[in-house]
Amino acid sequence: MEHPIKILIVEDNVIIADDMQSMLEEIGYEIVDNVIVYEQAVEVLKNNHVDLVLIDIILASDKTGIDLGKHIRDAYNIPFIFVTSNSDRATVENAKTVKPDGYLVKPFEQQDLYTSIEIALSNFNYARKENTKEIAGNEGDAFTSNSVLKDSIFVKKQHLYYRIQFGDIQFIKADNVYLEVNTVDKKFLVRSPLKDYLEKLPKNKFYRAHKSYIVNVDHIDAINSKDIMINNNLIPISKDFKEFIISSMNS
Repeated sequence: MEHPIKILIVEDNVIIADDMQSMLEEIGYEIVDNVIVYEQAVEVLKNNHVDLVLIDIILASDKTGIDLGKHIRDAYNIPFIFVTSNSDRATVENAKTVKPDGYLVKPFEQQDLYTSIEIALSNFNYARKENTKEIAGNEGDAFTSNSVLKDSIFVKKQHLYYRIQFGDIQFIKADNVYLEVNTVDKKFLVRSPLKDYLEKLPKNKFYRAHKSYIVNVDHIDAINSKDIMINNNLIPISKDFKEFIISSMNS
């Protein structure tokens, strides 16, 4: 199942916040909430699933957007982008201490907002395994809020990144420089080498069945000496993979 990316906006200028929300919803993102102070943002993060946070550095509270960025880094494993009017050296250096996934200077256009979000999500997805390790020791509620990210991968389709559950991926086919990611009812094109993509997937479910295919073994419907069947798709298999499947069946 695919889900639109869920975004939290933290911006104390209501007019700018509403404008940002309109831009994002027009693109296709889902806005979890639109808040103006640190404390509200902390509460939303605690009680909702959020994929990415847009944060103004100066907020209508004693604590700043940089404080919120630090809270997110300490408690959650999600990307955030600073959206601010301040681009002076001191502000930028201060912002860098909490390692934001992006820094967008106002005023900006819809395309600037979209590009910043897309790059932040893409970079976050690339580093997902490392980030997951970092939160392993965090308290329970933070770990639970991010468990979906451990069981899924972001896949781009048109102008959005969709979160696809690993269990929904049936097989992946290499086609020149692109990969065709096949779920039960949809196909997504991804620009990546097959070998690199395999490293992002759970090793107990996904295997290189052939030089051009990765398969989710949970979706194999039938097998013969040369092929497997997944959802009425005949997929060629290597000799090594056939032996692996047969030995697994007999174990």
